Amino acid sequence: MAEDRKDDFLEGRLAVAPLKIAVMDNIRQVGDMVNHYLVEYRRNRSLDSRHLPEFQGYVSDNYEISFDVIRMGTGEGKCVLNETVRGKDLYILTDVMNFSQTYTLYGRTNHKSPDDHYTDLKRVIGAVGGRAHRISVVMPFLYESRQHKRNSRESLDCAMMIEELASMGVSNLMTFDAHDPSVEAASPLCGFDNFSAFYQFIRALLDTEEDMIIDKEHVVVISPDEGALNRAIYFATVLGVDTGMFYKRRDYSTIVNGKNPIVAHEFLGDNIDGKDVIIIDDMISSGGSMLDTARQLKAMNAKRVFICCTFGLFTDGLKAFDEAYEKCYFDRIITTNLHYRRPELLERPYYVEADMSKYVAQIIDYANHDVSMGKILVPTSRIHKIVERYNARTDTPVARYSDE
Repeated sequence: MAEDRKDDFLEGRLAVAPLKIAVMDNIRQVGDMVNHYLVEYRRNRSLDSRHLPEFQGYVSDNYEISFDVIRMGTGEGKCVLNETVRGKDLYILTDVMNFSQTYTLYGRTNHKSPDDHYTDLKRVIGAVGGRAHRISVVMPFLYESRQHKRNSRESLDCAMMIEELASMGVSNLMTFDAHDPSVEAASPLCGFDNFSAFYQFIRALLDTEEDMIIDKEHVVVISPDEGALNRAIYFATVLGVDTGMFYKRRDYSTIVNGKNPIVAHEFLGDNIDGKDVIIIDDMISSGGSMLDTARQLKAMNAKRVFICCTFGLFTDGLKAFDEAYEKCYFDRIITTNLHYRRPELLERPYYVEADMSKYVAQIIDYANHDVSMGKILVPTSRIHKIVERYNARTDTPVARYSDE
């Protein structure tokens, strides 16, 4: 990553403690890539003082620790560490939304739910037993983040999770596009970093589409609901384009599956006739609202519709999206690889993946040195650079406009 090589202020700096990462099986592919980039970063970083005792273990061929999470036939389990983590700066990576993981319960195969993954995470922390110098949890999809507020007599699951991890000795919780970042108030003395994928979205989009013009005459950023408005405003401001919003009109006299059903999506914004539209949101769950938004945008004569969501869960499958794509309601769906994606999704012609493994490695690298996250937390300058290069393109392959 070109820009990482310029991080000279990390050279010669002491790490908080020797770095180790624990990669849960539910995020194995991304975790292995994070480890690869950490090895690469530190091996290529010039260290005149690496022979000193305080830099012992700074450069390594592998930062992953070996451990096993064992399940018994009753469904009970435990974690066994196969090496010491005493005095280490430990980062535990987990994807609580990986429904492809299974375990055997009384001879039957069960798919792991978010609750199962969260319990396995606690088993790892329990096995560490407070011996690590510091424990940080990298949880891209924040567990129970959709249950973040109380509307009636309801549990506050996300807040309880944060409070519980803090009580177990977790110093930092790192997540991406939390549904409501204010949930960090549940444990104000526990570090809480909420990152976004704005740069990776625009990079993936511009690497895929070769004929876009990023300005307010040709592009508009849309929020599909009120909750994503802040994301849309930031993204539109950085790109230098206009923004708009849909709001959900609900039937508050009826409750279906615990929610008031949506009657219609109403649009607030300027004319989008002939413009490329980028829809920005934190997740696609069933996708019904997102598809209705895309359909209305096409009916308003949007040129192309690009859907950018950090997490593409597709809880009701892909059939509705396949049909909507055939009807030209949208052109691309871009999600990150921070969560499990259905194998069939990766084969769809409309799907584009925004790779986040380098970014996660960089976050861990910065955190291990206890330096400011400001440079990577707010990617404004990086987005400006890639857009400027893209708009100034001639016949150069699109991928070269990236700074990674």
